[in-house]
Amino acid sequence: MKRYIFSLALSATSLICLAQANISPAKKQSKTIAITGATVHVGNGTVIENGTILFGNGKIISVTANGQVPQDDVLRIVATGKHIYPGFIAATTNLGLTEIEAVKATLDFQEIGDFNSHIRSIVAYNTDSKVPATLRSNGILMAQPTPQGGTVSGSSSVVQLDAWNWEDAVIKTDDAMHVTWPVTPRFRGGFGGFGRPQQSPEALAERTQAAIAQLTSFFAEAKAYSEMGKPEVINTRFEAMKKVFAGSEKLFIAADSQKDIVAAVNFAKKFGITPVITGADEAYLIIDFLKDNNITLVVKQPHALPNNNDDDVNMPYKNAAVLANAGLNVVLSIDGYWQQRNLPFMAGTVTAWGLDKEKALSTITLNAAKAMGIDKTAGSIEAGKDATFFISAGDALDMRTNKVEQAFIQGRDINLDNLHKQLDKKFSDKYAAEKK
Repeated sequence: MKRYIFSLALSATSLICLAQANISPAKKQSKTIAITGATVHVGNGTVIENGTILFGNGKIISVTANGQVPQDDVLRIVATGKHIYPGFIAATTNLGLTEIEAVKATLDFQEIGDFNSHIRSIVAYNTDSKVPATLRSNGILMAQPTPQGGTVSGSSSVVQLDAWNWEDAVIKTDDAMHVTWPVTPRFRGGFGGFGRPQQSPEALAERTQAAIAQLTSFFAEAKAYSEMGKPEVINTRFEAMKKVFAGSEKLFIAADSQKDIVAAVNFAKKFGITPVITGADEAYLIIDFLKDNNITLVVKQPHALPNNNDDDVNMPYKNAAVLANAGLNVVLSIDGYWQQRNLPFMAGTVTAWGLDKEKALSTITLNAAKAMGIDKTAGSIEAGKDATFFISAGDALDMRTNKVEQAFIQGRDINLDNLHKQLDKKFSDKYAAEKK
């Protein structure tokens, strides 16, 4: 028995040692810094050649072309021939809420039940995760950890990816409430009828309408609750909805088909809300409707299959370009968490399918910041905003030339080391030694 207890203790100690973080968050900016000579991609469509960025106390002081650098106590970084980009923003991700997909104890992004408006992803955000450091090395410096599951999943928050704890990480708490629009399952066919739904199409459609009715009832009750003043009994689910009706928290609704997008937008309008639509596979079919209602779209990654069997096979690649070129505010996202490091390359793919490169950059910077309500402090390299940007040796939207050499989050010069780089060095050293 003693031997068994000792073995358990030893195993626990080993796990703790493996879990210890080896990359500390950067210290607060202590000296004013000037970066000169680089091509500055502002994030709003503007490009400044031979630009100079001056920043101090975590804020951008000025961004100029051929700017003069003050001589008094300013640290100067010469970046001639390099490119500077605003920190990329990973939208609607479960980053920091999950670590190892096969280990249930590390999954903290979904709750039981259909109406979980009281759930807040920020309190579960894990700053000790090994994944964010791998994202920073490709320029992703901010993210929107988002709860999933059910009809009303809960509130996301926006974080920066270099922090000791979630309180340090947060840029904006409870930026958006997330809803998944009820849809009727579709059957695509199969061998011998395998995979066919157990209910008839009529029964499935009836179930969907019942779910929409429940969602409508929930919002109606929550709105009435928000207008009560101070209730005698607190309803935590309805209490969490107050900011949505007050307009201080966005409403993100996941919907893909044109019919569901229209229904979701009209649903939100009944409650005086302009929603952000996520997914939006068939948004290109109803562009005028979306423009008339001033809808922001968070579209999926272009590396995907078409939504329908008879769709243009290249539609996922063209979707963001078609929507953005039509004048809509478009944000680009990727499902999951570990693949978020490929976000800039997805934006690069979009440029190959019809979208101007600087507009593609906006889909993962300023447009994302606008959708999350943080554009006054983030999303572009402009005076007065947070000094959150990075220096790349080449085009950051191209995986061949994206080489992040230095990155700053709120003025702090962050450590760009990560587990991938450490393993690369470890085994490079191993096989180099064996060749001798």
